[in-house]
Amino acid sequence: MAKKAAGLNPEQLLERAKERFDADDYYGCIHLLDELIESGRAFADAHHLRGLAYFMLGQPQRALESLDRALEENPRYLEALIHRAIVLGSMGRSEEAEETFARARAIGSATIAGIPAHYAAKLANQHAALGEAYAEAGAVDRAIEQYRAALELGPAFHDLRYRLARLLLDAGRALEAREELERVAAARPGAAEVKAALGLACYLSGDALTARRLWEELRRDRPDDVRIRAYLAMLDRAPEG
Repeated sequence: MAKKAAGLNPEQLLERAKERFDADDYYGCIHLLDELIESGRAFADAHHLRGLAYFMLGQPQRALESLDRALEENPRYLEALIHRAIVLGSMGRSEEAEETFARARAIGSATIAGIPAHYAAKLANQHAALGEAYAEAGAVDRAIEQYRAALELGPAFHDLRYRLARLLLDAGRALEAREELERVAAARPGAAEVKAALGLACYLSGDALTARRLWEELRRDRPDDVRIRAYLAMLDRAPEG
């Protein structure tokens, strides 16, 4: 069994995975990315790279699943769209491949805040990476600023908005976190992590009824989730308001 890359933050894990990919160690790359994804702090870049590694290993179906996950997190991810089209083409799904190429061409010609969409997406990810560096250093307010800058350039990047919301919770800014999480939940209604965090933001902002509703819904879907049971137990023990 491979050892975990202990002590590495998400950016370091991703960089290490890129090094493994460049060295043609695709299994090692996937192992590091799996560790990052399991941590719950993976951005679209991790899913994209994982898709490429699976494709290089001759596993196009797994590659497609990872690329689709990257596009779920960031629907305007140009490279992920292009590589998705290539994977589909290799599977003989030429009509779907051409539709995906058409989406990529449309994004490539768009602009966001006066910046070509392709570059805006790259800049958004760079702001997010800087935000993570600030968060690792304990400068949460500066991290939040960087994530807000990222979302100005990538307003549909749900993974970045979710991370911003978690930072807002860490900073004690529950109402702001709730606003961001409600936007993510509207875009990704089936995401359990988002619903759990939204319940926490509601509870911390004084809305225990909504928190209970969200967590009860999650318990029905995930009866063995210890964290959800703990949240509901916390509500049950809370003094009557």
